[in-house]
Amino acid sequence: MIRWMLLLFGGALLGGVVHLGTIILLPRTATQDAYARLIDKAPVNTVTALAEPKPASAVMPYMDPAFAGGVCRYDLSKGPIKLTVPVSLAYTSVSFYTRYDVAYYAINDRAAGRRIIELDLMTPEQKSQMPEDEDVTAADRLIVESPTVTGLIAIRALAPEPGLLPMAQAAIANARCTTQAMPTAASR
Repeated sequence: MIRWMLLLFGGALLGGVVHLGTIILLPRTATQDAYARLIDKAPVNTVTALAEPKPASAVMPYMDPAFAGGVCRYDLSKGPIKLTVPVSLAYTSVSFYTRYDVAYYAINDRAAGRRIIELDLMTPEQKSQMPEDEDVTAADRLIVESPTVTGLIAIRALAPEPGLLPMAQAAIANARCTTQAMPTAASR
């Protein structure tokens, strides 16, 4: 009886290790993840509007046709990014993903509390190089730290009615994702 219990426990333990190993390694071995699909469609550090999703030609799976979508494929190797997204009539959200599709930050228009979502995206190293000047690091300045140098920013704007889709698309078209020069001690 004890032998069967040990065998069962060993099998469950081995199965758990294999399962966790697969879950952790699979995203890194996938060849058609979101980043790879967008390499040819979205230039680096530029907001690109995504086409309306059609069943046979959606860029990303499970896209909601009630949302206008855009993406910024970012690279922080040349400096931090300034992201500016005007909010749409109904709802606007911005989500941040690492190169391997791990979500690490999200904000919507209600959390931003303004008519525009504006933030700086940088690596922890870039943030540590910022001067301690209170003009540069004002309390109302939102700084998001990216755990990786490359990744994706997904922007979505809701059109509550089909006739309002052009307004949502205009919000995406007016979004900006641009590289900023790092302020230095000499520029103070």
